[in-house]
Amino acid sequence: MINVNLLSVSNLPKLNKLRKLELSDNRISGGLEVLAERTPNLTHLNLSGNKIKDINTLEPLKKLPNLHSLDLFNCEVTMLINYRESMFALLPQLTYLDGFDADDQEAPDSDPEADGDGLDDEYDENGEEGEEEDDDEEDELDEEVIDDEEDDEEDDLEGEEEEDGVDDEEEEDEEDEDDDEGEEDLPQGEKRKRDLEDEGEEDPEDEEDEEDD
Repeated sequence: MINVNLLSVSNLPKLNKLRKLELSDNRISGGLEVLAERTPNLTHLNLSGNKIKDINTLEPLKKLPNLHSLDLFNCEVTMLINYRESMFALLPQLTYLDGFDADDQEAPDSDPEADGDGLDDEYDENGEEGEEEDDDEEDELDEEVIDDEEDDEEDDLEGEEEEDGVDDEEEEDEEDEDDDEGEEDLPQGEKRKRDLEDEGEEDPEDEEDEEDD
């Protein structure tokens, strides 16, 4: 409820589980006893930029046993002498006042308990598991793609081998046709003689010529 022109917190509903309350930049000047009644488990309270002028106005905060951090920036009360020492004495449960502890050590940037980070642990674990599952799915898809590529390469190689075999057969057929065409061009006698030579037989005419000799 930042900068909403609040004059008091008297109408605040009962919020037993509320831990962090932002009331900065309003016009609150007192009535803080309502916080102990309505928000008993507060750990962080921001009253910066309000009309709080003296330490006694903050005395009802003693009834908030879990209050660890209180911010009063830009409130007139911060201008009082020994303001910090007085506040730590009034509220011994405080760890940080205006972002620093009693030894002037700065508070961490975030408080897991106040910011509800503990509630996100389960979500983070599930989120990490979901990411791991996504990675596994991506790996499986990559393997499938690689297998498909290997199958395609094998199919291409088989296709090339088949084409080579067809080409060889066509070349042999063309050679046989050339031989047949060459034989058809020969005279009949020469063709017959060539056929006999292929079969390993001698031409009868040649035998007659040898006998005459």
